[in-house]
Amino acid sequence: MANAYVIGHITVKDAEKWDVYRSRVPATLTPWGAELVFRGKGATVLAGEHAHSDVVVIRFPSPEAANGWHSSAAYQALVPLRQQAAEVVLLAYEE
Repeated sequence: MANAYVIGHITVKDAEKWDVYRSRVPATLTPWGAELVFRGKGATVLAGEHAHSDVVVIRFPSPEAANGWHSSAAYQALVPLRQQAAEVVLLAYEE
């Protein structure tokens, strides 16, 4: 089975709410066997245009796990907070 990666491109609008959101996400990942791979801020756009300053990469054991996490009640309960805290584009990729 192939791993799946969820990559988030992020622009924070409210740092306090973003911190609360970030602190709650890990508990939603655990049941899906997910692992936070990388979280960081962009230093330089090397080619093209990119509107967001932050990025997160989360590895899942399968595309089904990534989709299950995103549609889970636990994660969906955090979506309104995420929308208040930041502009986020989430993309899923298969390895």
